[in-house]
Amino acid sequence: MGMLYGREQEQAVVDALLDGAKAGRSGVLVLRGEPGIGKTALLEYAVAAGGGAFRVIRATGVEYEAELPFAGLSLLLASGLDRLAALPGPQRRSLEGAFGLRDAAAPAQQGGDRLLTGLATLGLLAELASDQPLLCVVDDVQWLDRASLDALLLAARRLQAEGVALLLATRDAGASGTSGDGLPPTGLPELRLAGLAEPAAALLLDSRTASALTGDVRRRMLAESAGNPLALTELPVPVEGSAPDRVGAASGGLALTSRLQIAFHGQVTGLPPATQTLLLVAAAEENGDLDVVLAAAAALGVSADHLAPAEEAGLVALGADRRLAFRHPLLRAAILQRAPVQQRLTVHRAIGGALENGDRRTWHLALAATAPDADLADALERTAVSAETRGAHGGAAAAYERAARLTPDRDEATRRLVLAAEAATEEGKLAQAEALAEQAGARTDSVFAHALLDQVRATAHFWRGSYPAAYRLLLDAAGTDIEAPHAARMLLQAFHAAWYAGEEPVVAVLDRLAALPLAEGDPLTPLARHLSAAVLPALGRPAPPLPAARDTAAAARRAGAETPSDLVQLCGVTLVLGRDAETVELGAELVAEARAKGTVGVLPTLQFFLAEAELFHGRHRDAEVTATEALALARDTGQHQWVSQLSALLGFLAALRGAEQECAALTATARTATALTHTDTGTGPGGGEPAPAPGEPWAQWALALLDLGRGRAADAAERLQALTTGPYRHHVGATRAVPDLVEAAVRLGAPERAAEPYERFARWAGATAVPWAEALRLRCQALLGPDELAESAYRAALDLHDGTHRPFEQARTALLYGEWLRRERRRTDARPHLRAALETFELLAAHPWADRARTELTATGAGAPAPADAPVGPLATLTPQELQIVRLAARGLTNRDIAAQLFLSPRTVGHHLYKAYPKLGVTARTDLPDLL
Repeated sequence: MGMLYGREQEQAVVDALLDGAKAGRSGVLVLRGEPGIGKTALLEYAVAAGGGAFRVIRATGVEYEAELPFAGLSLLLASGLDRLAALPGPQRRSLEGAFGLRDAAAPAQQGGDRLLTGLATLGLLAELASDQPLLCVVDDVQWLDRASLDALLLAARRLQAEGVALLLATRDAGASGTSGDGLPPTGLPELRLAGLAEPAAALLLDSRTASALTGDVRRRMLAESAGNPLALTELPVPVEGSAPDRVGAASGGLALTSRLQIAFHGQVTGLPPATQTLLLVAAAEENGDLDVVLAAAAALGVSADHLAPAEEAGLVALGADRRLAFRHPLLRAAILQRAPVQQRLTVHRAIGGALENGDRRTWHLALAATAPDADLADALERTAVSAETRGAHGGAAAAYERAARLTPDRDEATRRLVLAAEAATEEGKLAQAEALAEQAGARTDSVFAHALLDQVRATAHFWRGSYPAAYRLLLDAAGTDIEAPHAARMLLQAFHAAWYAGEEPVVAVLDRLAALPLAEGDPLTPLARHLSAAVLPALGRPAPPLPAARDTAAAARRAGAETPSDLVQLCGVTLVLGRDAETVELGAELVAEARAKGTVGVLPTLQFFLAEAELFHGRHRDAEVTATEALALARDTGQHQWVSQLSALLGFLAALRGAEQECAALTATARTATALTHTDTGTGPGGGEPAPAPGEPWAQWALALLDLGRGRAADAAERLQALTTGPYRHHVGATRAVPDLVEAAVRLGAPERAAEPYERFARWAGATAVPWAEALRLRCQALLGPDELAESAYRAALDLHDGTHRPFEQARTALLYGEWLRRERRRTDARPHLRAALETFELLAAHPWADRARTELTATGAGAPAPADAPVGPLATLTPQELQIVRLAARGLTNRDIAAQLFLSPRTVGHHLYKAYPKLGVTARTDLPDLL
């Protein structure tokens, strides 16, 4: 490695990352900068600085015209595949499928949960670091295939205590003069490399030339290079006395990157023609595999001997793994971009001929094709299907689209364009999906094809927050002459959009769903019936009796529903009619199943519904643990809708504790978290204002509860009135916020503000037929009057609360009753209710409510205990993740078992356990069962 000039600060940052990994702390650093700024040199410095202390694995992204799923990741992890057996079964199978080491369509991997592949990547990195610290170096990350990039970034976000140092280098997004954008912001720690300061740049320039440059030439070189090290070492030295170069960046001419490519190409054009041909083959062959390059070159009449001039010129080097590497990616880009089109086609054809059967061969032959080819199009479709099976929808979209171009039959080509549009939608490439949908729609009159394309368009609208447009497209598509099962799937998707569009769209979808002639043996039939039975009564509409959620799940499974993803909506709709206990039971079962099967993508959704139900049961700590893990997963996997919902739910829990700043921060996150995927950032059709975030109802309720607990009744009433009378009034949180509105309105002396929401809540409580809902209705009735009936309503409510396992609401009813008794000058009668409320609020760490109960109890003339200085019990001192790990350890699970369940590494689990032991006052896991 050559000497680095002027990078002392950057080297210090890298050194700190390496020192942390040696001490067992994992760390990630993204190096950003323009081409040639020195990112690769800094990576080489890290490898050299690691010395023998680190195991080193590395890979480089390669700009390529095809999307080969997991190509980059398989190169990075190739040396560690012998450790695959140490991974949990689902994770091991996901990597084996991704790398083609097993049948990608095997049952365990059908539907390819790419998120699981990212977690498997984390597990394998941890395994590779088990013997010695691991340095993982990836250059030109912006050119990794999307599947590899997503897996690597997910692993990066979850690294904690494995002893892994992960260094990623990428161009700036939209770097001037590049052929593609750099990596968008990742949220990971970053270090941006700027140009060298002039003294360092001068030293580097002087080291390049054998003799000192004259003043004018030297000044011109320093000015035109703008501190870019590659420019200082590669741009031609101006001839003494020549006219000033006017193509520098400052002159508005060619960008520095383009000038560097020209300079590189100038070095290539001086080589023998056969060597130039061999370099073009090497540039087009994305893996740098010497055997493939030489075989393809031989087909063009070029031998291995012609590589020598390029090696002697320092343009390429052969590594120990027999891979050719170009001196700089810009050199490779220059060779590819400046080669004549016909020559590139010939080279791709030769590479395809040199490869054995497989996706790479298919792609190179497709890139060489200049006319329709039915056989090649069929092969590309098989490549696309394989990519989809592994969860690599971006690669599938590219393969389907290229296959469509090569398909002679018009209808068959259209079918493949539809498949490309659907795959692009799954990948989150919404603009690409819509463009493909328009292209396909213009080519066909097929009703079914247009329905599928409208589903693609609707999905794009939904993820942009344009819910009414998504709902209308799906409703219309389902109304066309298509088979009932397809229509049902569209209507279930339409229900999701309608839920955010308003009550009337929800009813319209359910009416259409009920009218579908679904067969008894269709797995959607029991789900559709359950949906109507749960939601219509909550909207004041007639509906058949609601079966138990477990019975519906069992019926759906008998009809063919196989995974938690098939049943996830059951958990949400069961909450709508107040069947919270059923949601706790079914949600916990499906979460455990999703963990066991490795269907990670559905976990944030399931855990959101489970956390809601746990919260409603007063299991606040359980809800916090569930939601915290789900939020981390949602963030790691880019599920922005659930980032919004879960942040708002955690904001509500913070409001219960009276943690005002935490509540404000979480609800702000909930309101700004967008439902867009990170590959498409438009605000919606026409560029209008985005719709409210999905977590808005919960965020409003959280802030209102905080206000109510702090005695700010006017602010609470304003928020709650907007929530319970607005377009989201049918949402779970909005319905259950009505008792809070009643309390706030009565405190303001304006009970009429809650009259209409209370009437709807009373109808809802009657439809639920569950005791706890009737208890809340009675509490509202006691508050609203008449006063002579208040006591009987409070007593009836407290009787119904008993046995419902909802301590927070029971304590609030007791508090309100105690307050009423004190106002009636019945202080002695008030004290037991206030004391019971205070004890419950203290146990739940509901501090504002405890303070209110304490104040009321003191006002009765009774002594009230002072607020606790510390959380109640040692478990309250643990973080949610520590508590989750401690609970599993107490059940006898090993660190490896816990890691498999929570998608962590065993070393991270051990790290959290050792942090938890001193807080709990124990020294070993054998002490945990008695403590818990």
